Amino acid sequence: MLEGRKILLGVSSSIAAYKAAHLVRLLIKQKAEVQVIMTPASHSFITPLTLSTLSKKPVLTTFESNQNGEWNNHVELGLWADLILMAPATANTIASMANGICNNLLLATYLSARCQVMFAPAMDLDMYAHPSTQQNIKTLISRNNIIIEPENGELASGLSGVGRMAEPEHILSFIEKYFASKNDLLGYKVLLTAGPTYEYIDAVRFIGNASSGKMGYAIAETLANRGAEVTVISGPVNISTYHKNIKVEKVISAQQMFEVTQKYFANSDIAICSAAVADYSPSTTSSKKLKKQDTSLNIELKPTVDILESLGKLKTPKQLLVGFALETENELENAKGKLKRKNCDILVLNSLNDAGAGFNTDTNKITLLDKDNKVQVFPLKSKSEVANDICNKIVEQLKLL
Repeated sequence: MLEGRKILLGVSSSIAAYKAAHLVRLLIKQKAEVQVIMTPASHSFITPLTLSTLSKKPVLTTFESNQNGEWNNHVELGLWADLILMAPATANTIASMANGICNNLLLATYLSARCQVMFAPAMDLDMYAHPSTQQNIKTLISRNNIIIEPENGELASGLSGVGRMAEPEHILSFIEKYFASKNDLLGYKVLLTAGPTYEYIDAVRFIGNASSGKMGYAIAETLANRGAEVTVISGPVNISTYHKNIKVEKVISAQQMFEVTQKYFANSDIAICSAAVADYSPSTTSSKKLKKQDTSLNIELKPTVDILESLGKLKTPKQLLVGFALETENELENAKGKLKRKNCDILVLNSLNDAGAGFNTDTNKITLLDKDNKVQVFPLKSKSEVANDICNKIVEQLKLL
């Protein structure tokens, strides 16, 4: 499973650093290529000689490679890796990752990476439970980093609880499962809409909504990480993606989004309409800013084109269509009606009645419905975790086509 995979192992200063030796050995036995980067302080817990002997590569710690002025290029290291694994990841390293602190080679490489990053926390139970640590972990997860959960047991302090780094065998199994699912969408072309649309009233004012695009972009990243070629039709958002498998087409209005989806849909295997498209647009738009007056302003609105419905009418039996529904009442009943009415294969239901769900959050709580009337309810999760649940459902449905 791991043969030929390039894994960059980041070791920070925890007593759990001794486990890195066993972890490297397990990865090498699976024919992975392992490059170890250690923080300077981690040398107190395990020697670079041990890890370089096991990995068959010189361990890197500083930017300076030797006294001849050669240097360890953190950008090249970040681009080299198929996976960055921070194990052990101390509270300090996790905080630095979450806040963009870049004071050593390991952190500079992390900030330069375009691959998947996993981190295995290792610290005392109170440090792990501290609100600041938990917030930093949530931040990393929201940015599509994957946590390998710490385990419950005896800690170096003598206390017992959650905080000890996962055992190397468990980490290896976690990585193998990740790569096993990584390419399950290889060869599929995906069209995905994300973010809001702006329907302009005049030169400066518009009708829109609070959609941040976070959910759509999280789905796009997850699809791309699993091998799909993704075209994102994006409304106005403050999100960037640099994944090599993702192409972004930027639009403003519902009409523009409709036109671009029509351009790509015929050659797509999967279409996901996660954008929060405005339902109405001004009948007329002023090219100049309308001046404020003492009298009321009446704006005539016309319905926008229904993008999901239009794709449902065009969909062939070999294409998969995923819609989204944001409801505030009669959620399940309305979602079932939309699923059938729009000819969707999967419908993702969000309810504004659920705390932590809806627009502009880092979490979401969804219910998945399919055309076979199967309903799956999920707890509140980070949007990256929700994206993975949605992608798993897509893979499940693709097998039925």
